[in-house]
Amino acid sequence: MPGAEQDPIGDYIAAFPESERRNMEELRKIILEEAPGATQRMSYGMPTFHLGENLVHFACYAHHMGFYPTPKAIAEFAEELSGYKTSKGAIQFPLGREIRWDLVRKMVRFRVVEARLKMEAKRVETRKSS
Repeated sequence: MPGAEQDPIGDYIAAFPESERRNMEELRKIILEEAPGATQRMSYGMPTFHLGENLVHFACYAHHMGFYPTPKAIAEFAEELSGYKTSKGAIQFPLGREIRWDLVRKMVRFRVVEARLKMEAKRVETRKSS
């Protein structure tokens, strides 16, 4: 329909069963609450939130929902993430298991601070070179 807004992340979420949709919708809601001004897009085939840089991504798979908050966030929250399978920049939330939304919020906040500090540093550098 001409003029209708497209929502590729909504389309992505809609393709999954109800239980997975609920978790992805909650994750999306938390990200948008904690990262005001972030833009939403699909990148690498995953829902991606951008705030001066790629902030976080997520994706759903057969047995888990992947959350990608960058290696620094994984390192920062390693102790709290000890109950989950992680890799350098990813966390696996097993399907059917409770997700620690408070921890997700903290990781998104951490990433927002990182991104905003980088944006400010770029602005300062641009002013200095002008």
